[in-house]
Amino acid sequence: MNSNGEATGGAEGAYDPRRQFAEECRSHRELYPPGPLNQTQLAKLASTSKSAISRVETCMGPIPSGLPARLDQVFSTDGLFKRLYEEITAQSFPVHSRRRIELEPKAVSISAWSPTVVPGLLQTAPYARALLREGDPRASDDEVATLVRARMARQEVLKGNSPPDFSVVICESVLLRNVGSPDVMREQLSALLAHGSRRTTVLQVMPLCAETHGLMDGSMSILTTADGPPVIYTEGIRSGTIIEDPSTVRHLSRSYDVLTASALSRDASAHMIRKLMEAS
Repeated sequence: MNSNGEATGGAEGAYDPRRQFAEECRSHRELYPPGPLNQTQLAKLASTSKSAISRVETCMGPIPSGLPARLDQVFSTDGLFKRLYEEITAQSFPVHSRRRIELEPKAVSISAWSPTVVPGLLQTAPYARALLREGDPRASDDEVATLVRARMARQEVLKGNSPPDFSVVICESVLLRNVGSPDVMREQLSALLAHGSRRTTVLQVMPLCAETHGLMDGSMSILTTADGPPVIYTEGIRSGTIIEDPSTVRHLSRSYDVLTASALSRDASAHMIRKLMEAS
């Protein structure tokens, strides 16, 4: 599976955060202190539909991204449903990338370099679908749709009232490469402009005319959490590695600093993206 694909199921009886989410929802609903709630009553309190609650409790289909926080609020569960949702999202990805997926929601700062495709945190659904379809031509439409939902759910880390500081450098070739169709690329370029306009995001383009730099071999993310030192995630086609060695992290972080100094400015990058979008 692609590095953003689903993991295979574990042994029978193994811990399943999706099943745990369903059981916790049902249990808290039935043991609600003022009195048991039926699914319709919980749906009203959680600003969703009865059918959504039913699907959650029977493990049918995806969990709406905003529902875990609302359930925590209704049941005063101090982030229980949010934590389970993060585990569910992490398990939608292969083993080698789960540590990164688990760290992203906790990060106060994320810095990324992508020389080949738009980073997953910034992809539109049609762009992601085109990549995933080409990555596994034998996958069914439902399987691809599940992978797209997992990738879109991952983007929740950049939303909300307190998103991490996000810095991203994208190679110009990523903007020039046609993924899906011209319409898909126009939508993706427009989304990049919107992301780049956020106060917590710095988006830069590395022009093709730039000199050789130390991160030409592959993509990289630097993740910094409030309670630990920075770690680096590097990724290949079907592999990924978390780097925690302090000296290696410092070396690669310095290479990223040099990369940002060599890239176009924030405004010049937006200008390039806008011109490409208008010309497409």
